[in-house]
Amino acid sequence: MAKVVTFGEIMLRLTTPGFQRHTQAAAYEATFGGAEANVAQSLGHFGVEARYVTVLPNNPIGDACVRQLRSFGVDTGHIVRKDGRIGIYFVETGAVQRPSKVIYDRARSCIAEAGPGDIDWDAAFEDADWFHWTGITPAISESAAALCLEGAQRATEKGLTISCDLNFRSKLWKWGKKAGEVMSGLVEYVQMVIGNEEDADKVLGIRAPHANVEAGRVEAEDYRYVAEKLMERFPGFKRVAITLRGSLSASHNTWSGVLYDGETLYTTRVYDVTHIVDRVGSGDSFAAGLIRCLREGRTDQAALDFAAAASCLKHTMTGDVNHATVDEVETLLKSGGSGRVQR
Repeated sequence: MAKVVTFGEIMLRLTTPGFQRHTQAAAYEATFGGAEANVAQSLGHFGVEARYVTVLPNNPIGDACVRQLRSFGVDTGHIVRKDGRIGIYFVETGAVQRPSKVIYDRARSCIAEAGPGDIDWDAAFEDADWFHWTGITPAISESAAALCLEGAQRATEKGLTISCDLNFRSKLWKWGKKAGEVMSGLVEYVQMVIGNEEDADKVLGIRAPHANVEAGRVEAEDYRYVAEKLMERFPGFKRVAITLRGSLSASHNTWSGVLYDGETLYTTRVYDVTHIVDRVGSGDSFAAGLIRCLREGRTDQAALDFAAAASCLKHTMTGDVNHATVDEVETLLKSGGSGRVQR
């Protein structure tokens, strides 16, 4: 069976217990997370053959990271191991009007030090039909951006479908070039681009008219303009998918999505997420849902509905990874999410 290959950085995630602040915490909960790894693990949980490619330190922390990936059925056989360090990020979960905070400690990690030639792309893409990466990877370092470009070029030569989540991270673009300059060249190889309600603006300067994210106003129709402009600028795009988050508070968001195929703007129901457990990784679970359904030949509407429901459920789970099953996602689609006890 053909595999989905994802590529990027996975980090040690250290989270304060409950809703404690960093200044309060005497201990941290340790897991592993990172956008592209989250997609691979979610796909594995959905029963999709997924392979994750990265560079990890050759030490017990790297071993523990590989063990977590394998627990989701992810193929880790093409992860490169070197001397060095794993990136770390610290999470403080927000509540009500206090936003969540993320602190990165990922400078000079193994993947940040990697560059072209460090990954055997021919082997990594063996038996694969899809390649997924995000805008986080080229933001890490100039050499990581060059490695990502090498992967996209090799995937194109092999005829793989390529998807990219723009995933703008302002704290990472520090190595010289601006996000728009780098990403404009990379997304030339992409057939499906994914972003949140602000990514296209912050990365490529395309803003949805009338939208006001801070006020919770993110109307689906406003993002037709964004999708159309993206397709005009990048003719290789076949689909543009955008998650729409209305931030009423750190604990209460609305959640939906749109998908544009060049003619039709598909929309989903708006989920009212009134109690967020952990929103980190929700966009990654959306991407995984889309990839799963589109590879299975589902309609664009069905794929979008599944992706939105899967990512809605991710908001109820701690950690980066979506632990929702396919059956649970399908049940939410049918029931609307009453939350009644299942016996």
